[in-house]
Amino acid sequence: MTNPYKAVIGWGRSMYNWVLNWANTRYGTPALAILSFAESSFFPIPPDVLLIALGAERPKRSYFYALVCSIASVLGGILGYMIGSFLWYTATGEYSGLAQAFFHYIPGVTVDKFEHVKDLFEEWNFWVVFTAGFTPIPYKLITISAGVADINFLVFVIASAVGRSARFFLVGTLFFFYGAPIKHWIDKYFEILSIAFLVLLFGGFLIIKYVL
Repeated sequence: MTNPYKAVIGWGRSMYNWVLNWANTRYGTPALAILSFAESSFFPIPPDVLLIALGAERPKRSYFYALVCSIASVLGGILGYMIGSFLWYTATGEYSGLAQAFFHYIPGVTVDKFEHVKDLFEEWNFWVVFTAGFTPIPYKLITISAGVADINFLVFVIASAVGRSARFFLVGTLFFFYGAPIKHWIDKYFEILSIAFLVLLFGGFLIIKYVL
């Protein structure tokens, strides 16, 4: 019988090596931009894994990759804001089909949790967006709820740009200066890092479910 743990790690290793090959093709940067854009409004997987893979393969382009990630993520966040502003409710004030699909699709995000996050914007609008942009908290929840709460659009864009850039440029800086050693370290401790990534990925949803 196949060991599920080894199967997951093996799959992760294959995906990581596959993504590394993108760094030397014309598809790496567009893929990073698309993933960053989508993650800010509807896609569940964060772009960090691709950013790390590209930075590990080509450390001197790490800042460029971080910039692409930041710009695309902010633009995706604007899409999320627009979804919240214009597509979240029906004409009668009920949740739209899109909103109901969101609650079904995103783990740990219920109507009550969403309304609670929306209420947080009344007092902490900038800091809510910034915190979600920098931490594993699902950013799409914040971008959409910001639009629903109708927070100041300029404040939203600035907070998104600061939070997302801080997160991605931190990764870019590490690989720019320590790319080769970090790549070696990733190869050596890949199994542990795979588990850590899954913990962070699901940790953001757990924060929404149990903390907020």
